[in-house]
Amino acid sequence: MSENQDSGDAVAVDPQLLNSRDLAREALAEITDPQTIGADEGHEIHDAQTVTLYFECRLPGYPGWRWAAALARVNDELPVTVLEVELLPGEGAVLAPEWVPWSERLARFREAQARQTEEEKAAAESAAAELADEDDVDPDDDVMENDYSDFDDELDGVDVDEDDDSDDEDSDDEYDREDSDDEE
Repeated sequence: MSENQDSGDAVAVDPQLLNSRDLAREALAEITDPQTIGADEGHEIHDAQTVTLYFECRLPGYPGWRWAAALARVNDELPVTVLEVELLPGEGAVLAPEWVPWSERLARFREAQARQTEEEKAAAESAAAELADEDDVDPDDDVMENDYSDFDDELDGVDVDEDDDSDDEDSDDEYDREDSDDEE
């Protein structure tokens, strides 16, 4: 039961248990840095002699978690004792997904592999059927034979067969001058 009990039977808890927050913090400090123990976050009453006190967890990476210290007092003559301390998930805590046995994970993997194989097989059959439907290819035609009649002798508007002698004379003169310089 928690501090907000739904049942009409309210348990009369020992007030000494609820006032033992310092003892709970000391016990928690044995397992964690005291700076990671935050503000009080309520309590849970188990019976008249047992209660769990909750504290905010300030550990990085543990949002929504809280520290818990279970306390008990057997009778009025004995002191309050610490039963256990632990870190528990609270509302909004990030938890690991539910464990799935290996046999189930393996079965799912095999099903996925079988589906993928079927999809690949269907795609291959579809491609083969598409190739078989191509009846417009004449077996007498040589697919490697190129038809160059579409090409023109002019490349980019320049006729390679056309020769301008005036350009040749100028360019020859330049080379002739370089050759004469080398001979000297």
